[in-house]
Amino acid sequence: MNKIKFLGTAGARFVVTKQLRKSGGLWLTLDDANVLIDPGPGSLVRCLSSRPKLNPRDLDGIILTHRHIDHSNDINIMIEAMTNGGFKKKGVVFAPTDALEDDPVILKYVRDHVENIEILKEKGIYNIGNISFSTPIKHIHGVETYGLNIHGKDCLISLVTDTKYFDGLESYYTGDILILNVVLLEGKEHIMHLSLKDAEKIITVNKPKLSILTHFGMTMIKAKPWEIAEQLSDKLGVKVIAASDGMEIDIDQYKF
Repeated sequence: MNKIKFLGTAGARFVVTKQLRKSGGLWLTLDDANVLIDPGPGSLVRCLSSRPKLNPRDLDGIILTHRHIDHSNDINIMIEAMTNGGFKKKGVVFAPTDALEDDPVILKYVRDHVENIEILKEKGIYNIGNISFSTPIKHIHGVETYGLNIHGKDCLISLVTDTKYFDGLESYYTGDILILNVVLLEGKEHIMHLSLKDAEKIITVNKPKLSILTHFGMTMIKAKPWEIAEQLSDKLGVKVIAASDGMEIDIDQYKF
């Protein structure tokens, strides 16, 4: 089964530190490849407590869209879990340069556990098993950050990770399934995250088969994102859902 598993839907520091929503990232199974994206705090626990359990030793790779702690906190323990404590060298880790250089979030001693570490860059194209993904443009965020277009045999999945909205953002993410990190109910100039209004604009232009809102900050949670998603679906004529912790999406329903 091709699937996306939401190991957490928390965005913004207060939601993460209070664990009002979990923060384990995304597990993607597509065309026999298993990929973990943004293993934030609790990622390992969320994998092992999933039903059915997600075995980190089944992973083919781990992707960090950026180094912020809500996206990277469990990266080292997940590398250890993927490689059986370093006794089985396997897998590829993908991360921006600043996750590896000064003040690295990926510790040096675990880097030898994996087959390779690849640096994410603008307009990069990468492979994991039978799938590929691209990082079309550098985002406007506090650290080096890239969204993802993940190409399977029969589908395209786009992840718009943390960023301040900028003109043309929607043109880079045209997936059949569009995942949007929507931290803010209302935009704030000094906060470099998408607001609900930004998400609505992107969905309106792109009209994907399925839009998924996730990575919620406090204002979005208080506004009941499941109700917001239902209202957007009715307004835009596009299927929009709000992710919940542990939610699983059957990708095969949204193939080309």
